[in-house]
Amino acid sequence: MNALSLRPDPVRLVLSRGLWAGAWYLLAYQVVGWVLFAIALSAVLTGAVVSFTLAGLPVLIAAAATISWCANVERARLRTVDPEPVTSRYREPADPGVMNRLRARWQDPATWRDVAYLLGVFVPLAALGLIVLTVWLVFLAGITLPIWYWAPRQTFGNGTSAHGTHLGYFPNGPHGHPGYGLYVDTLPKALLAAAICLVLFLAFNYVLVATARLHATVARALLHAPEDPLREAKEVLSRPGPLTEFSPGGVIPNGP
Repeated sequence: MNALSLRPDPVRLVLSRGLWAGAWYLLAYQVVGWVLFAIALSAVLTGAVVSFTLAGLPVLIAAAATISWCANVERARLRTVDPEPVTSRYREPADPGVMNRLRARWQDPATWRDVAYLLGVFVPLAALGLIVLTVWLVFLAGITLPIWYWAPRQTFGNGTSAHGTHLGYFPNGPHGHPGYGLYVDTLPKALLAAAICLVLFLAFNYVLVATARLHATVARALLHAPEDPLREAKEVLSRPGPLTEFSPGGVIPNGP
């Protein structure tokens, strides 16, 4: 996955396309993933409910087509971080007819791999992406603290209020007790907090890119057609042998 390379230099990683492509890939999944999950789940449940009647047979075929469409959307998204083509070979019915089309669709391992990605692994992938993005964005926002630290005004449990923002637990204000962490209400404190957030941001970028790589790896494993284990052997057998010489008429000539 060339777009999601982990550069050893954290500064170069910030300036690379991989970091921001990975961040966008994870962020878009928080929206697109939920939409596709809802569509695929509705299609599967509707097909399961009406599958006991003859009228439900076309619905099951439509449900399989809907799942395939949702999977194709994710295949297109995957190309933004993985330049290698992601395709899947769906079975074609051997004979015409509704039942043959139904069997071809729902007995196809490719359809069930799509279901596994759209429904089976959605919750862990979405939860992991949300946690990583939240922490990453907090560090990114912390770098800008010197610009806006003074703007928030907070009211505390003891009735006092103060400007500033806190990184920790201050239930009774910046000077109250108990208080844990750093209450940012001056420019020097804001600069210190920004420096800490910058270091944490540079380090956490590796976590974000690794998370995007993991997500893309799972997507490719489920949405891409499995490789033929005999493909290389078949290619070798289809080539002419090194000692085979054919005459123009297609006959192997005899020796002199």
